[in-house]
Amino acid sequence: MADKKRLTARKVRIYDIINGKYFYGSKEEMKPSFVMTSLGQKISRVNIVATVIDKFVSEDENYATLTIDDGTEAIRVKAFREDVKLINYLERGDLVFVIGKLKEYGGEVYINCEFAKKMDNFNYESFRRLEILLQLLQQKEKIEKIKELSEKVTLDELRRLAKEKFEIEEEILRNILEKRFEEDYKQKILELIRRLDTGEGVEVEKIFELCELPSDLIERAVDALLKEGSLYECFPGKFKVVG
Repeated sequence: MADKKRLTARKVRIYDIINGKYFYGSKEEMKPSFVMTSLGQKISRVNIVATVIDKFVSEDENYATLTIDDGTEAIRVKAFREDVKLINYLERGDLVFVIGKLKEYGGEVYINCEFAKKMDNFNYESFRRLEILLQLLQQKEKIEKIKELSEKVTLDELRRLAKEKFEIEEEILRNILEKRFEEDYKQKILELIRRLDTGEGVEVEKIFELCELPSDLIERAVDALLKEGSLYECFPGKFKVVG
């Protein structure tokens, strides 16, 4: 039997992992679990440079965790049984280079450690940030071009162009288009609330009554607007636009 191809360990920000959406894989179909980021990146294994801000080792040394922070967010790195030795020697304040698979347990996405190394050159952290920033800018350019194309061509043609021109598979394309429509929905809701607000906010029932969108999409959009700070609840059940 041929060896399974090992997934690429992607250089990413921890922020994009934490704020992405986790999808479970399937052993039967040989599909790995992954996180889909807000920019449409599909990530199963990661390659991260970050600082250790916390450490835990169980008494029997069969389980250990590091909490690492790259300046954008923090995530836990876990090791089990014989792999504990990979992180046991690392301490708080160490700059570390970590490779591992993304896993989820109890609602927490974490890194299952495959490799960890202490870094002595702290300039490497700045270099990695610049490297990732360049990748993100390139990804944003791709997304903008795909959004422009989505207004001009059929869905079948868009699928073909996304794959051939941008090397973006259909699963990622679907996520990009959903994000685009979500932004449109949020803008419609903000405009509706601004129009209806006479000074004391707008009742949530009024938003559902007058907004010509499915109720589940309205609910998701309102939640997103509250989280990003574009909307706030001025009174129980009443919302106002910020600014």
